[in-house]
Amino acid sequence: MSDTHEPQKTFLQRLVSVRLRDILVLFLLCVLAGLVLALFNIDPAELWVDFFGTIARAWDRFFVIVTESLGWSVRYFLLGAVLVVPLWILWRVFAAMGRRS
Repeated sequence: MSDTHEPQKTFLQRLVSVRLRDILVLFLLCVLAGLVLALFNIDPAELWVDFFGTIARAWDRFFVIVTESLGWSVRYFLLGAVLVVPLWILWRVFAAMGRRS
């Protein structure tokens, strides 16, 4: 068995060695973070000026989005239930009538 080990890289060599995969992952993470910031109407320049105020406004916006989404979903749930529940009841009745034992 031969002892042909590659010399270990120094800390500085490991720190500055960047692969193409690392660059692509960094790019995708930046795009994802930008989409999240845009969702909450956060201006990047505003983050530098008033970080905590911007985060507080984003948090408020998050709760507005959640409550509006819940209101929207409840509304459409009830609208769909007006049609689906009576049809489901009829289906159960007809299915029970067909299973005479």
